[in-house]
Amino acid sequence: MVPSEDAAPQLDVDQILADPGVRIVVCCGAGGVGKTTTAAALALRAAEQHGRRTVVLTIDPARRLAQSLGLTELDNTPRQVKGIDVESSGGELHAMMLDMKRTFDDVVLQHTDPAKAAEIFANPFYQAMSSTFAGTQEYMAMEKLGQLHARGEWDLIVVDTPPSRSALDFLDAPARLSRFLDGRMLRLLLAPARSGGRSMFSLVTASFGMFSKVVQKVLGAQLLTDLSGFVAALDSMFGGFRQRAEQTYRILQARETAFVLVAAPEPDAVREAAYFAGRLREEKMPLAGLVLNRVHRPVVPELDAERSQAAAERLSELGGHEGAADVLRAHAALARQAVREQQVAARFTEAFPAVPAVSVTAQPADVHDVDGLRTIGAAISRA
Repeated sequence: MVPSEDAAPQLDVDQILADPGVRIVVCCGAGGVGKTTTAAALALRAAEQHGRRTVVLTIDPARRLAQSLGLTELDNTPRQVKGIDVESSGGELHAMMLDMKRTFDDVVLQHTDPAKAAEIFANPFYQAMSSTFAGTQEYMAMEKLGQLHARGEWDLIVVDTPPSRSALDFLDAPARLSRFLDGRMLRLLLAPARSGGRSMFSLVTASFGMFSKVVQKVLGAQLLTDLSGFVAALDSMFGGFRQRAEQTYRILQARETAFVLVAAPEPDAVREAAYFAGRLREEKMPLAGLVLNRVHRPVVPELDAERSQAAAERLSELGGHEGAADVLRAHAALARQAVREQQVAARFTEAFPAVPAVSVTAQPADVHDVDGLRTIGAAISRA
């Protein structure tokens, strides 16, 4: 017997969105499973149906979120979404897209004086790190989430993360980056900068001895000097990086946060969801449930694939009923697909039987406007 997709406890999305104790919803999952659409639909429903002042933050640079909300563009500042139905609820919806360099610049401006900030901005290593350094995007996503949370302006913050392996970086990057910035090598680079007098590189050489020659050969003298200058300029910010990362990490572990996994009934997507669910359990982070997108359901579920196929073949033998036979064949193919999808989804349910789940029927077309988001939100909530 094929396991039912409803074998898991039912996910009550409206209960999460309406709960004033829930202030952050983090949507995560593999790429191409409708995660951005789900995040936008949840944010819209929170504003329209539950009267919450909501902001949705996307870390994915794709423009789908802006397009579906009727905005020409998104940037690092929340933009209010107009034309939604909040007259009776009193809610609001705002949207934004992470700009990691601007967020890093804002952190520097907030924690240093203007002269020091100008020195940091001019440093080549900072310019590279703030734009392309591995993990910077995820770290700055945590910074931005922490900023939005600290401002206290929002009843609910909905976060649309990158595909799940990158979303794992969303959890890991703050610790990695703070370890990098607090690392022994960078501290050794910083010590000569504090001493003054002699040139940066000569003091580094004196500190490292033969090891510095290896470092110079690998990194190059100019990069080493840029790196040293960067570390020296950021000296006053070291504690802040770690402190803020740890604070936001604790927020993600708190009851005010709800992680929502998004998957499609495909082996890779379900595998990614299971991997992420395991990590959340290890990190003691609150997993609210699974949204299984793009599920196919036969219109007549009691007619299975075998009977439908047999009926189609019989009509073909009789002749004169090709239209009906084609419909039965299409139904048989859809029924087989539904069975395969249930089997795939059951892999997650069997591994995490206590995790609530809800399935969303595949839509006839891609969601590209607010009406489409409302449809998805209603489907997720089973309204």
